[in-house]
Amino acid sequence: MGTGDRVTSVLDASLADTAARIAAKEVTSVEVTKACLARIAEIDGKVKAFLRVDAEGALREAAAADASSPRGPLHGVPVALKDNINTAGLETTAGSRILKGFVPLHDATVTARLRAAGAVVLGKTNLDEFAMGSSTENSGYQLTHNPYSLECTPGGSSGGSAAAVASGQVFGALGSDTGGSIRQPASLCNVVGLKPTWGRVSRSGVIAYASSLDQVGPLARTVRDAALLLQAISGKDPHDATSASRAVPSFTEALDGGVKGLRIGLPREYFVEGMEPEVAAAIREAAETLRAAGAVVEDVSLPHTRYAMAAYYLIATGEASSNLARYDGVRFGHRAADAKNLREVYDRSRAEGFGAEVKRRIMLGTFALSAGYHDAYYVKAQRVRTLIARDFEAVFQKVDVVLSAASPACAWKLGEKLEDPLAMYLMDVLTLPTNLAGLPGISVPTAKSSAGLPIGAQLLGRPFDEVTVLRAARALERERSLSDWRPNV
Repeated sequence: MGTGDRVTSVLDASLADTAARIAAKEVTSVEVTKACLARIAEIDGKVKAFLRVDAEGALREAAAADASSPRGPLHGVPVALKDNINTAGLETTAGSRILKGFVPLHDATVTARLRAAGAVVLGKTNLDEFAMGSSTENSGYQLTHNPYSLECTPGGSSGGSAAAVASGQVFGALGSDTGGSIRQPASLCNVVGLKPTWGRVSRSGVIAYASSLDQVGPLARTVRDAALLLQAISGKDPHDATSASRAVPSFTEALDGGVKGLRIGLPREYFVEGMEPEVAAAIREAAETLRAAGAVVEDVSLPHTRYAMAAYYLIATGEASSNLARYDGVRFGHRAADAKNLREVYDRSRAEGFGAEVKRRIMLGTFALSAGYHDAYYVKAQRVRTLIARDFEAVFQKVDVVLSAASPACAWKLGEKLEDPLAMYLMDVLTLPTNLAGLPGISVPTAKSSAGLPIGAQLLGRPFDEVTVLRAARALERERSLSDWRPNV
């Protein structure tokens, strides 16, 4: 076997298999890390998934892994982090010019937990600025391309993480999901993307967009890989008062339990106007696949879904307006070079540092929170949020899992929706209700379009029931078998 073949075979394995091979000393962490770095050098000039690669730090961590006994289920395996997740000593920008040069002193809790589980942090991936976007085109630094079609978007806002995993540059990655930012790019890039229950995973050290909606989760090639990553990062964190005290179950123990007798709900409101016919057909085929595997599939209704987008964009932007007020050119981040007084420091630093979409959302959120409009808009949106959560509660009295598409469309051309914010916002219409309700959800590859683009199925579950969501996703993955479909970059 030549060197090139050896590298290819190393990168073809799943995260779980690679960790097992490293533990068994069939391959070294250094060898695996070098293979990832070689892959990045070969193709990331086309994909542009990474904002920065820490080759020196990764090789140092890999050598330490090889010199020690296995520390956890991710021992020696290279992973990547979305660039809104703090990494001590490594620049973290949230994809924004206003944070250019910001180097955190401490790891985020999820970063520290990955390291404790033995993972090697390879670098930071691109995203829409402050995670505000659906295509990774709002990054302050570069455009990320979909590995399955380089002229298309990988989705967003965790598009860099999804593209890095899909193109074999890394075995797994973390993203964040505020309104679908893990599940939607996972669907567009043929990878598994899991948004945990809000509170399952600590947000300490994660740069906030909308605090009551943000949740960190994994992107991976397989459901088992996603479960292993989730296992590593879950649990109560004393540094995050909103992290849940719930015990963390084994997410892999029941993974292959199948779906016999499981009740699957197909919400009629999630077959939205404008959905691509091939996407709708793929979800109905996925439902029949689960039925054939022993599940009971029935139609259900989530009647307040139609109000979810309006409620989301009031709540999320209101929280963003508050969270982003700290970037003022005084304490940290970009400061305008020749401002003459404090007012100019604020105005010019924010004008220069923030991109157009972030400014749009800050202004919308500030308006929604302003005197005279707070009750009419923000408070009303919170009431609608409660109704959406109650819809899910009622449905989960009847079914165990809800099935839908993760995106109403396959990957679209870069630039196609950039000048039409509403069209872009509609790409999250099937994912954002989950965030409003705080539920777990996963996107798992389920079909290939006639144009050769991936289609993902979304499975949603009860709060803190990631075990059932993962089990259903694994059953669908096993039957549909798309994890071996790799892009030809």
